Amino acid sequence: MSSANWLQLLAVAALVAVGARVLGPYIAGVYGDDQRSYGDRAFAPIERLIYRLGGIDPGAEQRWTGYAGSLLAFSLVSVLALFALLRLQHLLPLNPNDVPAVPAPLAFNTAISFVTNTNWQNYGGELTMSHLSQMAGLAVQNFVSPIVGLCVAVVLIRAFARRTTTMVGNFWVDLVRGTVRIFLPLACIVALLYVSQGVIQNLDGFRRVTTVSGGTQLIPGGPIASQEAIKQLGQNGGGFLNANSMHPFENPTGFTNLLQIVTILLVPFALTYAFGRMVKDQKQGWVVFAAMALLLLTSIGVATRFETAGNPELTRAGADQTTTVDQGGGNLEGKEVRFGAAGCGLFSAVTTGTSTGAVDCAHESMTPGGGAVPLVNMMLGEVSPGGTGAGLYGMLVFALLAVFIAGLMVGRTPEYLGKKIQAAEMKLVVIYLVIAPVAILCFSAISVALGSARGSILNPGPHGLTEVTYAFTSAANNNGSAFGGLAGNTDWFNTTLGLSMLLGRFFLIVPVLAIAGSLVRKQRTPATAGTFPTGTPLFAGLLTGVVVIVVGLTYFPLLSLGPIVEQLGL
Repeated sequence: MSSANWLQLLAVAALVAVGARVLGPYIAGVYGDDQRSYGDRAFAPIERLIYRLGGIDPGAEQRWTGYAGSLLAFSLVSVLALFALLRLQHLLPLNPNDVPAVPAPLAFNTAISFVTNTNWQNYGGELTMSHLSQMAGLAVQNFVSPIVGLCVAVVLIRAFARRTTTMVGNFWVDLVRGTVRIFLPLACIVALLYVSQGVIQNLDGFRRVTTVSGGTQLIPGGPIASQEAIKQLGQNGGGFLNANSMHPFENPTGFTNLLQIVTILLVPFALTYAFGRMVKDQKQGWVVFAAMALLLLTSIGVATRFETAGNPELTRAGADQTTTVDQGGGNLEGKEVRFGAAGCGLFSAVTTGTSTGAVDCAHESMTPGGGAVPLVNMMLGEVSPGGTGAGLYGMLVFALLAVFIAGLMVGRTPEYLGKKIQAAEMKLVVIYLVIAPVAILCFSAISVALGSARGSILNPGPHGLTEVTYAFTSAANNNGSAFGGLAGNTDWFNTTLGLSMLLGRFFLIVPVLAIAGSLVRKQRTPATAGTFPTGTPLFAGLLTGVVVIVVGLTYFPLLSLGPIVEQLGL
């Protein structure tokens, strides 16, 4: 990598570390049991108005079943409302480009995609969505869908922090506080930074302009900066424009590219600090932070190494892929030349290590080894560091598995943060761990066996298998990025990918809430000389190893038939 690439990586690491240290205590204050935090004078009146309009009693808490029921009801209504908006957008205002109604299969897929924080896009945004659909539909879900994940993480943290109670919080209060106190202020700041760098923010339609060569071109307009801000802050990834973060209207400068990477990572890493603060043991938060950071840095290093080394096939064809003062070097196929091969390695690892799905290069055009990194990142379960809330509760589920394995090795009942981990919790952990792999492996196998589905695969052989596997891995792990070689806008893929998104979101959320409901009733056991310590570097290593081993045992045969054999064939 060049010195500029190293400086960018160091800047990202420093800004994320400082941001997590600042934002983490604030989030802990927002969701702490005393319900007092910075900004009460400004935010409390807004919240009281929302509670009054919604008929919400902020003092009433719920058991985990009631919390889950509220969450699922909210998500169901969100899917139906967004589906209706997309189907009726041609009859509604703020449609300057006169786009027609979204076809039903695509509207079904898109509604589920944005409500589940996946943001899979089987369409070009500027050609398919009206401004009203972008603002009142997609951007709204870009706010609330990550906050739903945040609410689940907060419930699990409360389960560790509280003792001998059945109450885990109030979903509606948690949703409102996350929106009003965390994401709206952050999004406003980031959107203004984007506008200052030239990202478009207006209500215009296409403008026909004359190019320097004398031709004509349509230039899109729209509320791009506001959606771009929450797209990255909430690890959504759904771009206003089809080219996503490769488009200069969404990502015009090196500063905005750095800002996008930092804002993607900010909240997931800040939540690890909030976790330590809320359970009153900051070492636990740093252990989770370290495990996430180790996985992320490894993926960045591997992806960048493969992409900057170039493609041997291009070298044999006579292409010069060396880095010089005149060219960035490396595998530049499918790259945005402003960011280069190293920038692609960094951005792709960050967006798939989280559940973002935004892209500033074409993952389809990465080397097989480099393209395997985004795929493996998603197979990890989006825990490096994952999406808002989802990454933290996913890593805490792995932590329960790690202490259970450690307990078996030393012959003690496993404990985590003073709560005994018993059969009931482990059954739910197993359910959590197998749901996404079942969806990925089953739907991928059926898709490569069906003749009609195989027709969507652009490249046959190992790369075609990777295209299909990537799609279902992205959907089931609520990421949203894609290998562009798969034609996903078909009835089969719109339906099966939509089902994968539902399974990967709500069939994982419910077991996590059930685990929280079980743990919150337990008394915390004081640590003794025989208690396995979980606030140490040793446990961080054990936790990282458990994540890697579980994922490796699950997916290695599939990876061997896809990117591994393709890389060996170069």
